[in-house]
Amino acid sequence: MNSMTVTPTEPVASRQIIIGVDTHKYAHVAVAIDHLGARLAAQHVAANREGYAQLEAWAAALAGNGRVIAYGVEGTGSYGVGLASFLRRTGHRVIEVNRGDRRSRRNNGKSDTLDAEAAARAVLGGQAKAVPKSADGTAEMIRQIKIARDTARKAKTSAIITLKALIVTAPADLREHLAGTSDKVLIDRCASLRPGAVNSTTASAKHALRTLAKRYQALEAEIREHDTILDDLTRSHAPTLREGLGIGADTAAEVLIVFGDNPERVHSEAAFAKLCGTSPVPASSGMTNRHRLSRAGHREANAALYRAVIVRMRFHEPTIKYVARRTAEGLSQRDIIRCLKRYLAREVYQAVMTDHRARQALPTSASQQTLDL
Repeated sequence: MNSMTVTPTEPVASRQIIIGVDTHKYAHVAVAIDHLGARLAAQHVAANREGYAQLEAWAAALAGNGRVIAYGVEGTGSYGVGLASFLRRTGHRVIEVNRGDRRSRRNNGKSDTLDAEAAARAVLGGQAKAVPKSADGTAEMIRQIKIARDTARKAKTSAIITLKALIVTAPADLREHLAGTSDKVLIDRCASLRPGAVNSTTASAKHALRTLAKRYQALEAEIREHDTILDDLTRSHAPTLREGLGIGADTAAEVLIVFGDNPERVHSEAAFAKLCGTSPVPASSGMTNRHRLSRAGHREANAALYRAVIVRMRFHEPTIKYVARRTAEGLSQRDIIRCLKRYLAREVYQAVMTDHRARQALPTSASQQTLDL
């Protein structure tokens, strides 16, 4: 990989520098600035372990007798995950940097070097403060299994929708044979069809319907396998969280994905509520004093909290009484659910941090054994 370096104009002395990195699939671009904001140098490295080591050595050489304050890395959840993990293991402070705003890009232009410099300046100016997920433990395992499960569920839904649409245009005798049945009976009947030689529209329809039905059954079995794994992982990793009413494997998985394997990076329950989009947003004006729903934050986690709240509104006596009291006060159901999601976010945060502290208190061998489960 060819590298490009801009030699710093100032002599190397004791200095504090910040490295901004624009990450890509095959190469990363880094720019170094000092604590006063002066740009020092730029570097291109390969997106592999050798490139990561080269980047670290280059930054250390620029720092001289000083030190590297932090690395601001874009895409720590995608192309930058390998670099962020490498830098964290070598003892560096890594800051997650979001992509620059469009106004700045229109004014200053767009290039990998400019993006890397913008990342470094975001760290220097304090706009970027987030600690990236470590992605090296059970929460990362849960995220990967959850992705496989969700895509299988979408494919399963698509399969049965396609199957039903195909029945509408199937030959009359086949359509009448399959009409008026439940989904389970319909899938079983379609899976048992025997098309024989595909030499007529009836045979081709049977072949297509049987293929879709078998695909549905295979995806259903796959989803059950994923659900079993997620249930085991969430129960072993967050037993206190799973004890909460309405918090099953799916809801717990979404919550743990938001926290990651280093939940201490979410510094308070208010921060977690904002991260999930459950923080109240002021919507007051004149004599009106109210809050509205937030459309920001992690939408999957927000939906998971919503499902748990709906369960509690039906089966949790304190929640039922709360809903009755707030309804008598004139709150709409939407506002009541918003309040309940905020309360649940506080409860979830406390449960996750309780489990995290319990894991930290375990000896190293016991903690590793828990992870291996």
